Amino acid sequence: MSRIGKQQITLPAKTEIIRDGIVLTVKGPLGTLSRDFPHKEIDIVVENGVVSFVQKKNTPFTRALWGTYASHVRNMVDGVNKPYEKKLIVEGVGFKADVKGNEIVMALGFSHPVTVTIPEGITVTSEKNTLTFSSIDKELIGRFAAKVRALKKPEPYKGKGIRYDGEVIRRKQGKKSAK
Repeated sequence: MSRIGKQQITLPAKTEIIRDGIVLTVKGPLGTLSRDFPHKEIDIVVENGVVSFVQKKNTPFTRALWGTYASHVRNMVDGVNKPYEKKLIVEGVGFKADVKGNEIVMALGFSHPVTVTIPEGITVTSEKNTLTFSSIDKELIGRFAAKVRALKKPEPYKGKGIRYDGEVIRRKQGKKSAK
């Protein structure tokens, strides 16, 4: 039994869910999110501002989908009411990041500046080598933050690179000098 799938989701005020075939649309004060839920083994029931999930069959596949679908719907409901945020810290001598229009321009120790186009639906702000991403779509913001971090992962000796806010980099000891 899925602990997440068993839980019901209470819809906040000004939030509504519309089911049209396999497409589930969540509308809220900050925007609209849509997602396909193609498998008919899980029934998504919306009644009196409460969303519940019902399995039609009890197989390992449907038990896995049960919790997954519940998490996706919860993330959609939370996102249209309060935007998700991720912070990346650019660390190192000469490393910097600036937002120019719909692009992030970064100096990461390469011979050229690295530019990344910001996807639609994400807003990025930059201040003192900290990039702050915000969006109503949790999956989109997580994927984009991981893409930016992958450009220059933090190295273990000096800690230079791009890391998440709050991420702990395991440091290694450098070479020891011979006496």
